[in-house]
Amino acid sequence: MRLPSPLGLSGLSTWIPEERQTARQAVEQGLVEAETAAELGYAALPVSGEAAPEMAVRAARAALESTGTAPAELGMVLHAWMYYQGHDLWSPPHYIADQLGARHAEPLGVQQVCNGGAAAVEVGVARLLTDPALRYALVTTADRFAAPGFDRWRGDYGIAYGDGATALLLHSPQERPAELLLHAVTTVAAPQLERMHRGRDPFGLMPRSVSDRVDMRRTKKAFLEREGMEAFTKASGESLAVVVERCLAAAGLASDSPRLRYVVPPRLGAKTIDLAYAPALRRMLTAEILTLGGDTGHLGAGDAAASLAELHAERRLAPGEFALVVSAGAGFTWSCLLVSAA
Repeated sequence: MRLPSPLGLSGLSTWIPEERQTARQAVEQGLVEAETAAELGYAALPVSGEAAPEMAVRAARAALESTGTAPAELGMVLHAWMYYQGHDLWSPPHYIADQLGARHAEPLGVQQVCNGGAAAVEVGVARLLTDPALRYALVTTADRFAAPGFDRWRGDYGIAYGDGATALLLHSPQERPAELLLHAVTTVAAPQLERMHRGRDPFGLMPRSVSDRVDMRRTKKAFLEREGMEAFTKASGESLAVVVERCLAAAGLASDSPRLRYVVPPRLGAKTIDLAYAPALRRMLTAEILTLGGDTGHLGAGDAAASLAELHAERRLAPGEFALVVSAGAGFTWSCLLVSAA
C-alpha cells in the first residue's frame, strides 16, 4: 500500500511474562531434542499464566499510558491472534476495548495466523487514510501457546512459540509526535499453500475433534509428500521477493540505498532464517539482517509489532534511516512494513 504521507506509530509496547522456559530446561525435561533446540537457537521461551486477551490488555494499557492517550480517543481497536483466546464463539477485541474503557471504539478481530499483526496494521492504515474522523487506531496482538493443546517446542518445524502480547497506536504525525514513521505496507499471498496447515485431515465438527493437539509437523509432512518441497520453496521465495520489492517501490526507496539500515525477518528458528530468509534477503538488499526474538521465540501474530517496539526501544535507527520489517503467516501470506526514525 502506497501511503500519500507517512503515518505515525507510537506507544510501541511488548508485554512478555516473566516466567521463562530455557532451551536447556526443555531438553532436560524431554520437551525437545538437544539437536532441535540447537537448530532453533532460542535461549528461552516466555510462558504465561494469563490468557492471551489479558496480556493484550496489559500491552495496550502500556501503549496508552506511555503516549498519554485516553481510551475515549480510540476510534478502533484491532486485535490479531494465532491461537486459542480462551473462549469459544467470543470476540477478544470487544473484551480488550471494554477492559480499556474504549467504549467509543470499533473493535475488530483480524485473523491471518502469524501474519495477523501486520494485517491488522494494514487494515488500520486503510481506515485512517479513508476516514477523516478517525484519529487513533490501537492494534494489539496476543497469543498463549499452552499445553496440552499446543506443544510450543515440537509442534512445528523450525519454530518454537513464546507467549506474549504487543500494542501500538496508529495515527497521523500531526496528531502527536511519533516514535516511528510508517512509509509503506505491502502484502502478498500464496493461497495454494494453505494445505500445509491442513494436510490430509478431514474438516472437523468442532475444535479438537480431529486431533487433540495442534500438530503442524503432521500437516506439513502430508503437504510435502503430496506436493514436494519445491512447491513451497518456489512460492515462498517468489512471494518474499515480490513483497519486498513492492514495499520499497511504494516508498520510492532503492534496494541498495544506504538509508535502508536493517531488514528484520520474522522471529523464526535460527536454521529457518539461515536457509529460507537470509539468502533471499541478501540477494535483494544490502541492508543488515537484524535477527530478533532469541529470548521470546515466535510470538504468533505479534512478531512484526514486537520487532518494531525493539527497534524503537533500542534506538536502532538514526534520523533518516529505514528498517524493513518482514512478517509471514500460514496460508501463506507475507507482509512488509517500511519504517523510519521519526
